[in-house]
Amino acid sequence: MGATASARDWASLIDHTLLKPEATESDIRRLCEEAARYGFASVCVNPFWVKSAACLLRGTGVPVCTVIGFPLGATLPDVKAYETRRAIFDGAHEVDMVINIGALKSGDDCTVEYDIRAVVEAAHEHNVLCKVIIETALLSDEEKVRACLAAKRAGADYVKTSTGFSKGGATVADVALMRQVVGEEMGVKASGGVRDLSQARQMIEAGATRIGASVGVKIVQEAGGQNSSSQDAKPAY
Repeated sequence: MGATASARDWASLIDHTLLKPEATESDIRRLCEEAARYGFASVCVNPFWVKSAACLLRGTGVPVCTVIGFPLGATLPDVKAYETRRAIFDGAHEVDMVINIGALKSGDDCTVEYDIRAVVEAAHEHNVLCKVIIETALLSDEEKVRACLAAKRAGADYVKTSTGFSKGGATVADVALMRQVVGEEMGVKASGGVRDLSQARQMIEAGATRIGASVGVKIVQEAGGQNSSSQDAKPAY
């Protein structure tokens, strides 16, 4: 993503995201209209909105992404697997699942891997991508490494920094560490607090291959040299 990258190039890396609990039907409709207009990598919505978003985006080429065990990650593996299958039934083509953070911090890496694998297998049964949210703001570097290794062993497609609902979001250092751990075989998604093109570029340069942002339109407009002052600089979720 050099200086000559187009607005469309940037859009193809962004999951256009709206996960606020107060999001309304009209908000979701606007999100999908923007995704279709700019060509975002996906829209990311809560499970309740998957069916609506899939209908709105039919024929546009923009897939629907949803979240699993969100935002705490503390539900049981079989519940996460069911949630995944139901979301796929409703039209999801990508799922972003939250790990069992408490198990990781307790040193129970077997449970963490099993939890991830339950969602990965449910997703891959239907050729759906699985991204694993490790919630970096709550982890030490050693725990981040263990979480990434568990996701890799479980066969996930991406590791992802954050839900956007904890005490911090993506950092360049975390993205670089995650890329170092997973190598080139997996994607890395930077999410939480990416507010503009400059920050998005830093994440890509650090090794991210996907950006999760609620300000995707602003980023794309900046990449295209448009005035984005009308876009609120809200945190990415």
